[in-house]
This record gives sequence, C-alpha cells and structure tokens, in this order.
Amino acid sequence: MITLHHLNQSRSKRIIWLLEELGVDYQLVTYQRDSATRRAPEALKAINPLGRSPVIEDDGLVICESGAIVDYLVSRYGADTLAPPLHTPEHARYIQWLHFAEGTAAFPLIALYLLSADNSQKCFLGGFAKEQMNDVLTLANNELADKTYLMGDQFTGADVLNSFVFEKVGETRGLKEYPYLEGYVQRILTRPAAQKADALEREYDQEVE
Repeated sequence: MITLHHLNQSRSKRIIWLLEELGVDYQLVTYQRDSATRRAPEALKAINPLGRSPVIEDDGLVICESGAIVDYLVSRYGADTLAPPLHTPEHARYIQWLHFAEGTAAFPLIALYLLSADNSQKCFLGGFAKEQMNDVLTLANNELADKTYLMGDQFTGADVLNSFVFEKVGETRGLKEYPYLEGYVQRILTRPAAQKADALEREYDQEVE
C-alpha cells in the first residue's frame, strides 16, 4: 500500500487527488503546520530531511518532489489512462507540462505569496513576478482555447500537477481575464477525485482550528 505523508494546506493535496484518480490503495500520514511560522513540524524530517511534503512510500521506495511523485505514480499505476503513449509527440508534450507546473508556473506564485507576507509586492521582484504570472496564465489560456484538458481530450497527470497554481490564482485574484483557463479549472475541480481530495484536505485541516 502507498503511504502519502500529507501536510495540511500544501501542494500534497494534488497527490491525494491523483491517488483517487488511479484508484489505488493508499493511506495518509498527516502533519499540521505551525500556526505562527507556517512551517512543517520537525516530525516530517524523519521521512524527508528537508521537512517538506508531499512524500510517498511505495514498496520501500521513498519519493519526494511533486513532479517526480506524479511521474512515478502515473508511470507505474496509470500509464494507460493518465498519460499519452510513450515515445510519441503527445507524451513529450505531457512531460513538458509536468515540468512547467513546478518550474515556470510555480515561481511567480510562490514569489508573490512570500512578498505579500511582508507587504513588499511593490519591489522589483513583485513587479517581475506579476508579469511572469500573467505570461503563465496567458499561455495556459491560449493552450486551452480549443481543448478540454492540457493534452486535448485526455485528462492526465499534468492536469493534476498544474491545478495548484491555477486554483490558487483563481482564489486570490480570479481568472475572468482568462476565460478558457477559468472554465478549465472549474471543469477539472468538479471531478469526483478532486472533490474527494478537497474534502480530505478540509477534514485534516480542521484538526488545527
């Protein structure tokens, strides 16, 4: 059975979602952020020395980094359903979107979040990050103009992995300027597996309140 080490209010909600999509057996080991520092507890360092989540254990193998986890889980348990066939142009683009999520797309979101904590959005980095975020949203919006999902008609692990950035932007500033992206986010978040992941995240997050 797969074990997911899940930190509340973190990107590991996507891994719950993916595991639900895959229909595999898994268990959650949950951790709560410090309410003051927003940091993960020291206990998480026992499984990941950096003390970060998500982390999975599968048959004695420990894997961290969201992109690597999605790639591993889809390759092992969902290659026929949640990814295009290997050695095809579609699979190459799928891998590109996987790396886009935690690379290009995540940077401006994280930068703006950290700057907002210090009310420092007006610095150079704040302006740069806003421009980068607009570029990310415009690219995704254009990509989805004639597609149901990032890879066309097939829902894949890339949709799960990229959901975090688009969902967070939608919650904070809205996506009305990007109508194709807005519709896409609404569409994927109504999937039963996404709804289950959201419910579990809320359930475990309530333990802190």
